[in-house]
Amino acid sequence: MKRRYLDYAATTPVKKEVLESMMPYFSEVYGNASSLHTFGQNAKEKLTESREIVANTVGAKTNEIYFTSGGSESDNWAIKSIAKLNRDKGNHIITSKIEHHAVLHTCETLEKEGFEVTYLDVDEEGYVELDVLKDAIREDTILITIMFINNEIGTIQPIKEIGAIARENNILFHTDAVQALGNVSIDVEELNIDLMSVTAHKIYGPKGIGALYVKRGVKIIPFIDGGAQERKKRAGTENIPAIVGFAKACQLAEEDLEEHVEKLSKLRDELIEKILGSIDEVKLNGPRDNRHPGNVNVAFKYIEGEALLLMLDAVGIAASSGSACTTGALEPSHVLMSIGLGHEIAHGSLRLTIGDFTEPEDIDFIVENLVRIVKTLRAMSPLYNA
Repeated sequence: MKRRYLDYAATTPVKKEVLESMMPYFSEVYGNASSLHTFGQNAKEKLTESREIVANTVGAKTNEIYFTSGGSESDNWAIKSIAKLNRDKGNHIITSKIEHHAVLHTCETLEKEGFEVTYLDVDEEGYVELDVLKDAIREDTILITIMFINNEIGTIQPIKEIGAIARENNILFHTDAVQALGNVSIDVEELNIDLMSVTAHKIYGPKGIGALYVKRGVKIIPFIDGGAQERKKRAGTENIPAIVGFAKACQLAEEDLEEHVEKLSKLRDELIEKILGSIDEVKLNGPRDNRHPGNVNVAFKYIEGEALLLMLDAVGIAASSGSACTTGALEPSHVLMSIGLGHEIAHGSLRLTIGDFTEPEDIDFIVENLVRIVKTLRAMSPLYNA
């Protein structure tokens, strides 16, 4: 049975070119980048080159990029740094209700330490409203953290405008751009971004490696104490193979961006149109346009997302649900609840995310099986057609 992967927002496969770029740094150029001998200096040279590539991809300077273990670490590091280093100026942070849990849980931790956090409502398409953001700003606001593209419903926030509001009010602006890298053009200077979190495994790179962009002049606290790596901010021997893979993935993403977005957007739109045209009582979550090029999130009435996922997997389709029940929680997605969905329909949500290895013929296969499975599940529901 052919298996079709429609969960690219969760993670992506490592591209062949990325894996090939990494291989020599496991057993040929294996020195510690902190060592003074030739083995070490060869590794350090590649580390510097890779940092420059990642920086160029987002319009940053080389010394503004710090390598991390991924997006969650970058989010934690950025938010906690700004909070703790600016406490003499204020203790108020602004974020939104639809952030990734790496941001939300970090903010909750800071609240326990005496910080105050405003969680902004969003509209029914998941947008932060700029007037609402402006009204939330206080004299003691020190940080605004709003994600670039939502990982569940694909909404692309007005990042440049949010950054401008922050800058006008002398407030630092952080964005979780994990879903944005490789899917939209990013220039941190043009977008008024002070700190930004990215990761490799969403752009066909390896897991366990990410980066934090920190605008020159913005101070951060050391994340790990020890050696002098990452300009004395994150101790530990650098993972050169993963860093090289991240750089290669960035390089490929930048080169292929236009073609990548065009292909994914076309398949995304076709999938949305066929689902909405083939199944009744279904709702598209997030905006019709101005969304992640590969994101399709739909909510079906009268079915449970977990059953839908299991039946899709049985026919070889990997997807994810708008419900958190598969992770042991009973509550539906906080994102879907924040855009106004009730518990019943939020539990029946499905996220299908398209990637570079999705083929046009996959769309019809997905829709055909989705129609059949939804019909089967609704036939078992006492509420459908009641």
